[in-house]
Amino acid sequence: MKINLISDTTTHPTPGMLDAMMNARVGDDVFKEDETINLLEAKVADLFGMEAALFFPSGTMANQTAIKVHTQPGDQLICDKYAHVYNYEGGGVSFNGGVSCKLVDGDRGMMTAEQVAASINPPDFYHSPLSSLVCIENTTNKGGGACWDFSEIEKIRKVCDDNKLGYHLDGARLWNALVAKNESPRQYGEIFDSISVCFSKGLGCPVGSVLVGSKDFMDKALRIRKILGGGMRQAGYLAAAAVYALDNNISRLAEDHRKAKEIGKLLETLPYIKSVEPIETNIIIFNLEDGIEEGEFLNTLKENDIHIIGMGQGKLRIVTHLDYTDAMHKRLLEILQGLAIKKV
Repeated sequence: MKINLISDTTTHPTPGMLDAMMNARVGDDVFKEDETINLLEAKVADLFGMEAALFFPSGTMANQTAIKVHTQPGDQLICDKYAHVYNYEGGGVSFNGGVSCKLVDGDRGMMTAEQVAASINPPDFYHSPLSSLVCIENTTNKGGGACWDFSEIEKIRKVCDDNKLGYHLDGARLWNALVAKNESPRQYGEIFDSISVCFSKGLGCPVGSVLVGSKDFMDKALRIRKILGGGMRQAGYLAAAAVYALDNNISRLAEDHRKAKEIGKLLETLPYIKSVEPIETNIIIFNLEDGIEEGEFLNTLKENDIHIIGMGQGKLRIVTHLDYTDAMHKRLLEILQGLAIKKV
């Protein structure tokens, strides 16, 4: 029994999702004639109470497009030091947009409004980059699936308004945050200028993200998507999976969160584990005790057909997801409890 907990991107479409994909009504989306793409975009825009939406093949492309629309070359965006747009998008902020990042030393990937305000360069001081955009990520990947306090998100909005800054949400795992915090998409749509949401993580789709914003913003985003090569033809087969996921796979995220917390609770009791970071959603980040070699530990898990990932700086990550069954969960807990790990 292979147990793949490297990421929630490793899932496979369920039979119901495959049926929806195979029965999709499609056309050429480059000409905006794919019925299912149009349906998905309208559905997501309505969920967030925003004017328009645009389908993308990846969350990275959606984020990069949003950043490009919000900024000009030479500008600077403000984000936490753990932010996905800085750490895991291949330097696209600088390559695609000619933009630099002002990194904030927040808590588990989350910064405060006070920190954001202190990071803004004086707009009339032309020696420094012009601060033009704030990007936040919810949930935070490198921060262990942490969820933002919505009141802090609102405070940052005021800072952005007072300083004429754009405000973008990288909501790759926003669905997890909505379930964990009992929040609604419309709360976020009222706050942000642009939001990206992913369907190939917790919702179990094979491909796809959507960017939402104003009609004017999305008209500009459509042009950038074309430049980045994101225009696709009969993409409705992929959109059908996302529509199915919205209708069927959001509430079940609570199950992933429950299993993650149970794994974390066990890890805290094991002699070879040094620390486990707080768990709110489906990501568990932990550290091994001093003297235990990370590579050897990962190989021991692989010998038991358990696959997780190292994030650098001694952090190890487990991510629960749609394909992680109750039987797998029981076996994982048994194996972790029975491991005899020796210090070097």
